[in-house]
Amino acid sequence: MATAEVAHPLPEIDATLARRLVDTQFPQWAALPLEMLDPAGSDHVIYRLGEELSVRLPRHAGAIGQARKESRWLPRLAPHLPLAIPAPVGVGEPDFGYPWPWAVSRWLDGEVATVEALADSATAAVELARFLAALQRFAPEDLSVAHLPDDLTDRPLSDRDRATRAAIDRLDDVFDGPAMTALWDEALNAPGWSGPPVWFHGDFHTGNLLTIEGRLSAVIDFGGLGVGDPAPDLMIAFTLMTADSRAVFRDTLGVDEATWLRGRGWALATGLNAYSSYAAVNPVIAAQTTRQISAALAG
Repeated sequence: MATAEVAHPLPEIDATLARRLVDTQFPQWAALPLEMLDPAGSDHVIYRLGEELSVRLPRHAGAIGQARKESRWLPRLAPHLPLAIPAPVGVGEPDFGYPWPWAVSRWLDGEVATVEALADSATAAVELARFLAALQRFAPEDLSVAHLPDDLTDRPLSDRDRATRAAIDRLDDVFDGPAMTALWDEALNAPGWSGPPVWFHGDFHTGNLLTIEGRLSAVIDFGGLGVGDPAPDLMIAFTLMTADSRAVFRDTLGVDEATWLRGRGWALATGLNAYSSYAAVNPVIAAQTTRQISAALAG
């Protein structure tokens, strides 16, 4: 008999809870100082644990599978990729009223990438294209594409149709409604991915890239990692790059017209979703997503 999934209210996460979870489940690190990062991401509350570790506690149910997914796949991916990625060292279990798995990983130094630093950089465009090419080549022998785990299965762009059209209607006075509708229709009608299923990051935008001294150093947050159409990862071309560096990125990665068009659709859909959710309360996100939507429309 199937068991109904229990819905949990959003947990209250604070330093006391994080300290108790670490101390009881990973007592070898009980003496290490714990410091919350501010701002953290929208999916996790993040603490730095000592000098070399980080603790990530999901904020909501949509992020609860990430700890185990990253623990399974990132150690296998890392040797094949040209930029650093998180190195999981432990998965914590629910306790003290906190309902979900959580993660401890190696600390990655770096600052979040910015448009100001990297938008015009052909070098960064090439590095990002090479990262995606390496990710797409990853082919573990023990994974059958015909029987992918649910957490690696890609979702078609059409799944976003209703929400995207509603956002276009709501934001018709902010952006060019007819142009957005035309792009969205083209993206949905573009030929699908004709190659073999490949690995994609799934949330490949500026906020998930780290830099050291102005150079790309790491890619983080693999909660959307999956296998299928690589078009979602083209989002980075529209969140970070100028027209010139975008052309370098596309040429280096060798993206065909249909995949590029689907990528523009992903950039439009995710940009509209983020703008609708956060722009009214966060001017930084408003500026970022305005740039993303405008770049997707420009191509």
